[in-house]
Amino acid sequence: MSYANYVMPEARRAPRWSLSMAWWALFSAMFWIYVAVASANAVGTVNTIIGMVLTIASYGIINLILSRYAARTGLTVELLSRTLFGIVGSALASLIFAATAIYYAVFEGSIIAVAFQKFFGGELTMWYAIVVVYAIPLVAGGVQNWLDRLNGWLLPLYLAGLVAVVVAATAIRGVPVEFPVGTIDGPLPGWLTSYLIYMGVWIMMMYTFDYARMGRKQDKKFHGRITFGWVFYAFTFGVNGLVGIYIMSAWGLAGTETGVVDAFISSLGIFGVLVIFISQTRINTANYFLASSNLDAFATRVFRLALPRWVWVIVSGGIAYLLMLTNVLSYLLKALAWQGVFVTAWVAIALVYIALTRKNKNQVPEIRRERLTNFNAGAVAWLAASGVGIYLTEQTGAPVLAQLAPLITVAIAGGGYYAAYKLQKPPAMEITEDVTVKEEQLV
Repeated sequence: MSYANYVMPEARRAPRWSLSMAWWALFSAMFWIYVAVASANAVGTVNTIIGMVLTIASYGIINLILSRYAARTGLTVELLSRTLFGIVGSALASLIFAATAIYYAVFEGSIIAVAFQKFFGGELTMWYAIVVVYAIPLVAGGVQNWLDRLNGWLLPLYLAGLVAVVVAATAIRGVPVEFPVGTIDGPLPGWLTSYLIYMGVWIMMMYTFDYARMGRKQDKKFHGRITFGWVFYAFTFGVNGLVGIYIMSAWGLAGTETGVVDAFISSLGIFGVLVIFISQTRINTANYFLASSNLDAFATRVFRLALPRWVWVIVSGGIAYLLMLTNVLSYLLKALAWQGVFVTAWVAIALVYIALTRKNKNQVPEIRRERLTNFNAGAVAWLAASGVGIYLTEQTGAPVLAQLAPLITVAIAGGGYYAAYKLQKPPAMEITEDVTVKEEQLV
């Protein structure tokens, strides 16, 4: 049983290091290298480093709060969203979460396929199929079964690969003397632009919530600081980002997804392909796990379709493969930008809700269907803030507002939900109530 539609029972929680190793799969995404290089090319290396530091600090604080709350309540993003937005709003949250996870699986899977094609040749569509097919059985069992051990074994290999690519690039090309100085001379400070670039991946907050619910309550301090907190992001954004800027500068390559592949293969040859394979295998275990869990929750909520989670793993893989066959990069960033608006608004609202209910230690959000409305004032606040955010992102008359759209969205969502909460306080339930056995109340 996946417990996608239930509170995670304490007996099914993962041990400290098991959950930590499963989560740290996200550390090895090539996307973090790509984002850092793209930021450095846009606003310069120094501004990017400042943006990284601020990002690590803010991500650490936000995920500390979210991870502790998820561990205390055992809720998923979808279950919490029932209280925040009503039944219909929670279904939308699940769909956006699943779609975003699939998009990232497409990006990361495409990196492996491109690496294989560059080194071994063959049709790219064949490699797309291979990288999807081999990932599916790895994820079907879930975090508690063996994803922790798989990612624990692969973590030191990925770390060794990062060291090796830096050493090899230096040996072959020498220490780079020129680093990106930036090409964008915009109205905002470069460091703020870099910070806003990293706000585009606030989906990590939703990832955190769905993973942290599997943590034991007595481990919340460890998980809040190390597993999901600033230590994780110091490695994920800091180490990956600095390595990416260094090797791309050493080889003088453009900051593209294929440029990252070229840098690894040029530095390490077949071992570079192996590092990419290891890194993308680790990250896509998380992407497919969360995509399948949220598709499960969405289908259960909207269509009353209760199927095993492994079915949704296959569905997620099938959708990812079909997207790979299209010119996905032509619309991937646009899709992620729109979804990112909904995600940042969700995070702001979740934080406001947690702050407003922080004194109610004996209560958790109400999640039983018959005690909730389909739509509430919180959903209005979420959709309104997201609508403003999308408009600001797409409009061209005020470039400053377009760049500041993530921060404006957060402010509107937080303020709007505060007003909605005061207008229509969501129901809560005592933590002693049994919410895991009556499926008809939850579905």
